[in-house]
Amino acid sequence: QVQLVESGGGLTQAGGSLRLSCAASGRTFSAYVMGWFRQAPGKEREFVAAISWSGSRTYYADSVKGRFTVSIDNAKNTVYLQMNSLKPEDTAVYYCAARRGTIYYSAPTYDYWGQGTQVTVSS
Repeated sequence: QVQLVESGGGLTQAGGSLRLSCAASGRTFSAYVMGWFRQAPGKEREFVAAISWSGSRTYYADSVKGRFTVSIDNAKNTVYLQMNSLKPEDTAVYYCAARRGTIYYSAPTYDYWGQGTQVTVSS
């Protein structure tokens, strides 16, 4: 079955960096796009970034543009989210997700989800 497994979360100070990884398995993902979402306590899950499986197209939420970079290693079936200049408001559980078709920001349109990894940014 399809599995998306995130790793790389942790605790860092404001201004620091973290890199999240999402290892995908269980099917061929060439027709899929990979997204990153996050959910803070008491808030709705929100879109962070997405990338086509080829890596040719990326899309970012305005709140992370210029600070976060999404990338993909097709040989490893792994998607990355490099997060720089982290702010306390970036604190959330970060989820990897897969969606067949084009890049889109809506969480309900994604078919597969990982279990999430906690990112905590202290001030």
